[in-house]
Amino acid sequence: MPFSFENSKGKSYILHQRTTQLKNGNSQTIFFFAKEAKEGAIDAVPEGYEVAESKNGLPVLKRANKENKE
Repeated sequence: MPFSFENSKGKSYILHQRTTQLKNGNSQTIFFFAKEAKEGAIDAVPEGYEVAESKNGLPVLKRANKENKE
């Protein structure tokens, strides 16, 4: 079951993951939300990340704050 997030306006979004190839040859994993489940839908928020809502109601994935900063 894909991870879904319901925003303050009551709309649901599904979390997706995709690995892209950069021009310099490296690969990068990107995370994004979509209204419908597509290829690449994932079941949970990746470790070290949390879901937040932007001002206009769209969900975004942010790095979680580390509680034990030294």
